[in-house]
Amino acid sequence: MFGFSDETYIDIASGNGGHGCVSFRREKFVPKGGPDGGDGGRGGDVVFVVRDNLRTLGHLKLQRSFRAENGRPGQGARCAGRDGRDVEIPVPPGTVIRNAETGELIKDLTGLDRYVFLEGGRGGLGNWHFRTAVRQTPRFAQPGGKGVEMRVGLELQIIADVGLVGFPNAGKSSLINLFTNARSKVAGYPFTTKIPVLGVLREGDQDVVIADIPGIIEGASGGAGMGYKFLKHISRTKGLCYLVDLSDDGFLEAYDTLHDELGKYSDELASKKHIIVGTKIDEPDTEERFEELKAKYPDAEVLPLSIYRDDLLEPVKHALFRLSGEEKKDDGGFTSRMDTDAHYRDEA
Repeated sequence: MFGFSDETYIDIASGNGGHGCVSFRREKFVPKGGPDGGDGGRGGDVVFVVRDNLRTLGHLKLQRSFRAENGRPGQGARCAGRDGRDVEIPVPPGTVIRNAETGELIKDLTGLDRYVFLEGGRGGLGNWHFRTAVRQTPRFAQPGGKGVEMRVGLELQIIADVGLVGFPNAGKSSLINLFTNARSKVAGYPFTTKIPVLGVLREGDQDVVIADIPGIIEGASGGAGMGYKFLKHISRTKGLCYLVDLSDDGFLEAYDTLHDELGKYSDELASKKHIIVGTKIDEPDTEERFEELKAKYPDAEVLPLSIYRDDLLEPVKHALFRLSGEEKKDDGGFTSRMDTDAHYRDEA
């Protein structure tokens, strides 16, 4: 069982091509058989294979070096050498490849099943190819091409439709456990969620993938709490759901603080369409606090939530579908919606 890992570095190398062969046909009653050296085989490729059953890069912590097989050299009688075997590196969906030294993005594997990253060296030509009318006994062949070696960084960016953002104990884990098949840890102390958790909200034939991100706190940009360690996992989301704990005395400043911290990490992340959900409205005095929260952000969609009140669950569920680009049909199902920006105005 591998622990959660969303970053790692590996050394990779494609195979060298096999050398061409220098050979001459020697056969009884054929005194001048001529050159018959075969070609070398091409080197193996380095291939990244996206596996849907993987959720972490932890398996690459045990093996950090991957080298494809070299091509075999050519042989006499124009026999070509065998091609080198490819090396396949399994990775989870959402993996990106970066230059290990500069951090520059090289390739985003999203939407791909298989990607040839490094090609093997070509096989060298045997001396059979170099015969001419005036050069009937070429005693040379072409060497095989060199493979490519490099060190790359792999980074996992979870693919989700909606990201849950909130302070520790704001109710993110309770929400994702209630709406999806996820089993995020719930307890009465901060930072119970230490790694991102994915869940799938299903309604009819429509799915929404929700990501529960470990709690962000004020000062995360300076490394407080878990810092920005997991925010990259909601960079692909279509929308965000800000959860505000109405039982906390600082509820009126919670959204502004969270939004500012996301803005320090990424302007694009802070500008995503979003909703604000006031949680724990079943506790004393929280209904009045919700009205204050709603009045402070009149242009935003602000919804109340209690996991113990069924009448409050459906509006939040429908809002999550709209964030993902789905809208409720009259018959109770959901239909695709191309543009939902009118529902979510940016208060930034």
